[in-house]
Amino acid sequence: MDASPTPEQEELRAQARAFLEATPEPTWGALAELGWTGVGVAEELGGAGLGFLEQAVLHEELGRALTPGPFYGTVAVSLPALPADDQAAVAAGEASWALALGPLVPDLDSVTNVAVAGGDGVYELVRFERELLATHDATRPLGVVVGGEAGRRLCSTEVLPEIRRRSLTALALEACGVGARALELAVSYVGEREQFGRPIGSYQAVAHPLATTFMELELARSLALGAAWAISVGDGRAGLLAAAAKAQAGEAAVAACERSIQAHGGIGFTWEHPLQRLIKRALWIRSWEASTSALRAEIATRLIDEGGW
Repeated sequence: MDASPTPEQEELRAQARAFLEATPEPTWGALAELGWTGVGVAEELGGAGLGFLEQAVLHEELGRALTPGPFYGTVAVSLPALPADDQAAVAAGEASWALALGPLVPDLDSVTNVAVAGGDGVYELVRFERELLATHDATRPLGVVVGGEAGRRLCSTEVLPEIRRRSLTALALEACGVGARALELAVSYVGEREQFGRPIGSYQAVAHPLATTFMELELARSLALGAAWAISVGDGRAGLLAAAAKAQAGEAAVAACERSIQAHGGIGFTWEHPLQRLIKRALWIRSWEASTSALRAEIATRLIDEGGW
């Protein structure tokens, strides 16, 4: 496996970062104009026809910028369940989806369509109401679907394992972006803040935790890119890699935010500082879909049952 980024992927990352820095809250239509909503949609359906590794770049950059909107729920989770016409509508920016696999649904406030798994298939939900919940992370709101009934059948439930692999990997990539941004803020601050005539970053008690953070985030990113690669080529280890990536990245992102807050001192605890938003997203990612302990137990069980990697 060679997960080294291609020149095209590096260019996509540079363009995505520049755009998100200039436009922190882009509309769904703006993302469609850039081709992001159709990054994994076939060219004959109006998409870019790219693989999951290119999609991975966008998940990481959107996580770094804490971009609100239904990109995760639509592109990472729902897209594999959608028929061709619906995928074309997503690529064109005409539709966005949430897949309700439990009582809580992310970004329910901004999606145009909701799907639900039941029986032997995944169905579009019709005649339902949305109940939005108050959450600490305003960039990733949650809601509850009230009532409704199954409409047209979108696909069979055989797609659900693939959806879970994509979901875990996308969350891991988002966490890597969140953690990287928190580390960037910390490194910048400790290089400027002086105490006793020296930058506080020159003290081992400050520098060593940040070095540990860098190591943990690089491991998480390697696992996440490995999972993205496995998904893109259909490797049988994709599920195991996705679980490992989500477990490591969730923990690493939370630790990165906590250490960055400590490095910033009093200012790191304020509402005015972006760290309070980063740690909220990191905590959400760590707990969503499956907790770190549950994922590690799943990995251990699979390794024991299968007799090794």
